[in-house]
Amino acid sequence: MLKNITLSADENLIKKAREKAMREKTTLNESFRQWLKQFVNSSISNDDYHKLIENLKYAKSGRKFSRSEMNES
Repeated sequence: MLKNITLSADENLIKKAREKAMREKTTLNESFRQWLKQFVNSSISNDDYHKLIENLKYAKSGRKFSRSEMNES
């Protein structure tokens, strides 16, 4: 069963979101429902994050990088 909710957002943001949905041949409602499903199902906890960092500690870059090197795209 679908239930209606009311959200508030910036008017320009809503306009851009509707335009994007139209380009993707969908509706803003459907896009939001998809986002809501992803939001609910992506429950990465702090513990999961810390475990990932712990598992990646073995990786070494071999040297320290400068700030400008790290910001290069």
